[in-house]
Amino acid sequence: MQIDCKVTFYPGPKIVKASKGDNLLEVARKAGIEINSVCGGDGICGKCKVVVREGAVSAEATVLLTRGEIQRGFVLACKAIINSDLEVEIPAESTFEGAQIVIEGVENKFAYSPIAEVDRSKELEEKEIFIHSALATKLFLKLPSPDLKDNVSDLTRLYRELRKGRSIPIMQTGLTNIKNLSALLRSSNWDVTVTLGKRNETTEIVQIEAGDTSKNNFGIAVDIGTTTVVAHLIDLNTQETLGAKGTYNKQITYGDDVITRIVYASEKDGLEKLNAAIVENINSLIASLVTENNIRLSDVAAVLCAGNTTMTHLLLKIDPQYIRKEPYVPTASFVPVIRASEVGIKINPRGLLSCVPAVASYVGGDMTAGVLAAGINKSSDLSVLIDMGTNGEIVLGNKDWTVCAACSSGPAFEGSGMKCGMRARLGAIQTVEISKDFDVQYAVIGNGKPHGICGSALIDILAEFLKVGVVERSGKIKRSLNTNRIRINEDNIAEFVLVFKEETDTNEDIVISETDIDNLIRAKGAIYSGTAILVRSMGLGFNDVKHFYISGAFGSHLNIEKAIFFGLLPDIPREKYKFIGNSSIAGARMCLLSMENYEEASEIAQKMTSFELSSVPQYMDEYMSALFLPHTDLSLFPTVSAALK
Repeated sequence: MQIDCKVTFYPGPKIVKASKGDNLLEVARKAGIEINSVCGGDGICGKCKVVVREGAVSAEATVLLTRGEIQRGFVLACKAIINSDLEVEIPAESTFEGAQIVIEGVENKFAYSPIAEVDRSKELEEKEIFIHSALATKLFLKLPSPDLKDNVSDLTRLYRELRKGRSIPIMQTGLTNIKNLSALLRSSNWDVTVTLGKRNETTEIVQIEAGDTSKNNFGIAVDIGTTTVVAHLIDLNTQETLGAKGTYNKQITYGDDVITRIVYASEKDGLEKLNAAIVENINSLIASLVTENNIRLSDVAAVLCAGNTTMTHLLLKIDPQYIRKEPYVPTASFVPVIRASEVGIKINPRGLLSCVPAVASYVGGDMTAGVLAAGINKSSDLSVLIDMGTNGEIVLGNKDWTVCAACSSGPAFEGSGMKCGMRARLGAIQTVEISKDFDVQYAVIGNGKPHGICGSALIDILAEFLKVGVVERSGKIKRSLNTNRIRINEDNIAEFVLVFKEETDTNEDIVISETDIDNLIRAKGAIYSGTAILVRSMGLGFNDVKHFYISGAFGSHLNIEKAIFFGLLPDIPREKYKFIGNSSIAGARMCLLSMENYEEASEIAQKMTSFELSSVPQYMDEYMSALFLPHTDLSLFPTVSAALK
């Protein structure tokens, strides 16, 4: 017999119904309560810690909780079974609030727009603007009224006017528009505004409105990241960005990386849940942007998304399982323009949804968008673009050719898998300096007491450790050093106390252990070796590359000097490096604003050659060589070698 229970979640409070025997994390998910669970609920990440204030749960024993946490009532939500009514507190570290999310795109000088650059005569202007028009375009028309000499049908009259001065070979409209057409034309005295959408080779009449509403034409550009989702509201007439918002990807509760989510998608209702999570993200961002800018949702006629291949599959509810199975084939890299309502995105009911084309299973539309935004495909200069996300993606090339690869760097740089790691949110240590006598200086997001360490600080720490001699080049902590910051834990693993518990907000020491260091070295080794192999495979060296573009949220907070000292990035002149922010959203915005840009993105994806690094014979040797600080071959890092001497 099912026994009903009441679960009260704090802060809030939010009260939800559950049954005895239900899993606590699943109950929270169903209620829309976000609890961090980067392993997808397998009980191996330790990120879904909650405090049971009142009531009883059955919880499995785990080494991921300290003795002090267990005494204070902490359990892992994914391994807690409800036995009675509960009061549950969700600590700040188990949520996504207070996060630093990069919502801005590439600098304006990269945002190439053909509309802004072409100086046209009045005669050609209308035709050319339509060619370069956005995914959705509004045109105000003054139709001639019919008479006995001109008595073609109302629909033919509309098509005829639309085609004047414009090349529109294939045009269509829906039955609803046709049914309303006669009354609308006559009541508006033949003055109407037509919204046109580009659906692949077809131009579709999305809607017809009375009078001149052409100024109310908006679109949404979206970057669907594995960790974050960012949306920009764009005025499609002026090309102005009216607002930008970002949030954590709700799919995180089902897994931190694409592989975990692909596996979850194969479970019962897994694909539906992952799809619902990202659609909810996008709808929430759109609703906020529309409300804050006081515009009508019906005036948003287009959404254009850029994301990695897995994220695009999950958005469209396409089975992604073969992405992770050799020979690593996605269902589709190029997806036709569809109606947004088909996947549940709430804009104009007949509004359109398009996705930037992907290159391969692990190099998606986000990198296609990044290449477009950075202008790599238009420059004769050789450039590298690196997106340092959970799945590291690398592109090398210029206007004549491009190659790409993906390396599984994992979520270590986002704090996952680290004993005291966390994402870049309030309470995270984000920069670190260590003196020769091991005094530690740090800065905390929000300027409060530290709670953990985020990715940018982890890079700082490893560079500082090497610089002041805390670690060997192998990453092993020097246990013989005379400092109370180095200790041996209960598992006989050396760790360095970055912040003593008296200074933290958890009353627990914030440490970094040899296990953490090993995870970080493996992550940086994947990115460095992947970049090195890609460059070398083309018969080139790092010095042949003129521009090194770093994109993504993690890259935007990276200290280049320390990243080089750590061995994450090659030791080349620093002026070659450039942070370009969220290049995925910038490229999505460009594609939304111009069909020429979208076609350019499609051409980029078609022409780019993807390397499967695991099939390159030299890759494993290069990877193993990169598992030292900064590398086994110090001649590759001359400035670091000089500093160490």
